[in-house]
This record gives sequence, structure tokens and C-alpha cells, in this order.
Amino acid sequence: MVPHAHEHIDHSVEQTHHHHAHAQTSHHVDGHHLLQVEGLSISFTMYESAEPRFFRARRMPVEVISDLHIGVHAGELVAIVGASGSGKTLLADAIMGIFEPNATVRGRIWFNGVEQNAASLAALAGNGISLVPQSVNHLDPLMKVGRQILGHATQGATQGGRSLLCSPKTGRKQTTECFGNTKETVPLVSGNTKETVPLVSHPQPSRAERLAELFKHYDLPPEVADKYPHELSGGMARRVLLCCALMDDPQVIIADEPTPGLDLELARRALDDFREFADSGRGVLLITHDIELALRVADRVAVFAEGTVIEETAVANFASPDTLEHPFTRALWHALPEHDFQVPDDATDAATATAADTTSTPIASDTQSEKNGEPC
Repeated sequence: MVPHAHEHIDHSVEQTHHHHAHAQTSHHVDGHHLLQVEGLSISFTMYESAEPRFFRARRMPVEVISDLHIGVHAGELVAIVGASGSGKTLLADAIMGIFEPNATVRGRIWFNGVEQNAASLAALAGNGISLVPQSVNHLDPLMKVGRQILGHATQGATQGGRSLLCSPKTGRKQTTECFGNTKETVPLVSGNTKETVPLVSHPQPSRAERLAELFKHYDLPPEVADKYPHELSGGMARRVLLCCALMDDPQVIIADEPTPGLDLELARRALDDFREFADSGRGVLLITHDIELALRVADRVAVFAEGTVIEETAVANFASPDTLEHPFTRALWHALPEHDFQVPDDATDAATATAADTTSTPIASDTQSEKNGEPC
């Protein structure tokens, strides 16, 4: 991407920029987005699968997200829709500062107008940006859920190497080339695994009252606070995750598939809560497979395919396929139930073309990028 292209845009007057059109509610507080991702690419170093002799297999980069752009304005709920495996959860992880050891991340991310790097993103997790994770396994199995919601989870509470709930921390070092204008390998936090979040013996009454309020709102009996995660049903555990994200006062919530396991009434209530959260001047990035529910609450929709956003547009444009730009997005419109699941004959061709567009570009090495004088 062009160096500092983000800073050269007058966000207060441009109605189409950063690869998306505005919704009627879109506005730039202080002249910038609340959250902006530019040119994000994520690849993983993998062993060559075609090599029959495993120990002789070469390691090679496999790009999963390619040149991705997405933004959230203050007061806005942006829904991300797309097939499983298209890279939606990886985007959420990148914004939260969570990277696997074999990941290489390139791109630029701004939060509230300030450009971030891997370390600052990790510091924002739970302190400005909260995550509703996709899996209920993010709950600490050894701690009662009431203490987790109140913020007593420790750094040792991890699942698959990742920390739990909405404040991920890890002692690993991640390769973040050209991420936040640096080519250094940046440790997200201290490698001292003995550090923990200090426990508060007696939470403030306001937090206890907030906990009771959230439990009542999501039909959770008070005694749930004294239970361990394995004692909850799947739907109850998902409601606990919602309580974790809404407990404090973040500026942005990233909700990664927050409604599976919830009945329709509770799912709508949860999305209405996200809508109310955005209406208060904050932002929500909603990752979902349920396009119908997303269209009900979102301001704009970003369509994912093969590791990138192929179209980011206002919900109003889903009123007709004629107002949608990409063939794949139009195919999604035709496949909605109210349109009788009519999938055009060229839908497969559109998906294939999208895959070709996003995977045909070779991954440049650092040497190539520096030689050509191009920014990451």
C-alpha cells in the first residue's frame, strides 16, 4: 500500500475511501475511524504437504489473509459475513494482538486514530477492545464463571496457548514484519509466565451490581456465578462470554460468532445489545454466518472470501442486487431465504474468480520488498 495513504485522506469529507462506501450513520469523530485495518496480510510457515518424506519437507509460507482492508466508525456496527475458513477469526485475532508462533503479519492498524503495533494491540485487549470469542473453551475451566466475569482471570488461564476471555496475554514472541511500521520481532508482553492479574478480594459494588444486571438480562440465575464452565450448557456458556465482553467499558467489541447455541429470542437480544452499544458512540465488529440477523442490526456489511474483503458496503445496498458490486456478494443476496434461495448460474464462477484473484499474487520476501522500495 502507499506509505501513509491513511493520513492523506480527509475523512470528514470523503464519502468513499479505504475501500468502502459509507452508510448514512457513518461519521468520523475527530476526523478518523474508531478502528481501521489497512493492507493486512497473514501467512503461516508450513511444511510442504506434497513431500512424501516428512523430515525432508521444505518449509514454505502459506498466505491465509491477503491485503485486507476494513474499518469501523464510531456509532457503527459492521458485520463480517463469509464462509468458514475464509479468515474471519484470524482478523479478530490480529486486532486483539494474538498471533501464532509461525505467523508473519503485515499491514497497519489504527485504534481511535493512533497507529498500533503488536505490543500496543495486546495492551488494548480488554482495555479498549473486547472480544466475544467463538469458542466457549476460552472460559477458564478451573475458575468459577462469576470470578471470570468480574475480571479475576489470571495469565495462566489459557486454551491452546492462548489466554482466555477478552484480555489475551502471552509470553511468546511473534514475527510482525512491517506491522506498525516496524520489522522487529516484538514480544507482546513480558515473558515472565509467573505474572498474574492481581485478584481483588472484594469487588466494587458497582461491578457486582453490573454482574447481577447482566445475569438478569440474559436469563442467567444468580447461582450460575458459583458454577464452573463444565457445569453450564452451551447456551449458558455463550451468555457468560457476552457478559464478559459487556462487563467493562470498551470502545470496540469484536464479536466472533456470538449467537450459536442461543435460541432466536436470545440471539436477537444479544445483537440488539451490540446495536445499543454502537449507538452509544462506540463500535462493533460482528463476525457471523447469519446474514439475515446481521442485516437486521448492522450499518455496513463486509463480505469475506478466500482471505480478504471483496466488498464492504452499506446494509441499504442489500435491498437489491443491482446496488451490490461484486458477483459473489450478489450471489449471496440471491441465496437468502426471502429470495427463494435462487443462486445464479455464475455464482460458482464468481467464487472461483475471487479465489484466483486473492491467491495468484506471490508472497514477496522481505528482500524483494526492500529492493523494490515498496512498503509492506
